[in-house]
Amino acid sequence: MAAPPALSSQADIDAEIAAAVPGGGPHPDRGYAPYRSSALRHPHQRLAAVRDPEAVELSGPVFGATDVTALDHDLTRQHLGEPLGERITVTGRVTDRQGRPVRHQLVEIWQANAAGRYAHQRDDHPAPLDPNFTGVGRCLTDGEGRYSFTTIKPGAYPWRNHLNAWRPAHIHFSLFGTAFTQRLVTQMYFPGDPLFPYDPILHSVTDPAARRRLVADYVHALSQPEFSLGYRFDIVLDGPAATWTEPEEQR
Repeated sequence: MAAPPALSSQADIDAEIAAAVPGGGPHPDRGYAPYRSSALRHPHQRLAAVRDPEAVELSGPVFGATDVTALDHDLTRQHLGEPLGERITVTGRVTDRQGRPVRHQLVEIWQANAAGRYAHQRDDHPAPLDPNFTGVGRCLTDGEGRYSFTTIKPGAYPWRNHLNAWRPAHIHFSLFGTAFTQRLVTQMYFPGDPLFPYDPILHSVTDPAARRRLVADYVHALSQPEFSLGYRFDIVLDGPAATWTEPEEQR
């Protein structure tokens, strides 16, 4: 399949986003033209039934070489030195559609550093790496479905989707259920980001209310004096108020 043509101006980009026809479902279409890679990645054939579900789980991701520790949720203390950037606390609850807590579930996050670069060999963005920040963390929800992370606010970064394409600052979230096949992946954004109007990934969520739920709330009571700013990001796993999840082929 040929890649979509390059766009030559911001007006072209705005027009393409405005012309994208929503599919009408609770989640974005698998192929959303303004999000270039979705047109190239999403499957075009019928889904095949898995004959041996247990084999799929055995080949799935692993949680790590050790159990979840108290240090895993604090991304600012995983190295000897202090990472650069604005320290933040991100907390919230994981619930089902009826508001019941989802207890003892693994929550993982990954993100760019304050300069907008991932600690990943394929990230060639010419921004500095931070030797004291890897950008990954994990924790388990408690008896009330709560989670909490201490981290650094990520920076924006270019992603070559179109002319002058920059991703808004965001943190990736992954939640596991009772099996590897029960995985939810989503993104959390920060309030007031000026890049929102130019981001096709965010605009692929065509329901304004669902899009709003991807933006964390700044909560001053969650900020810690002389330490970190506080954000709340609640995740609803199903129902009309469910948090948008990324299709697997777009991750």
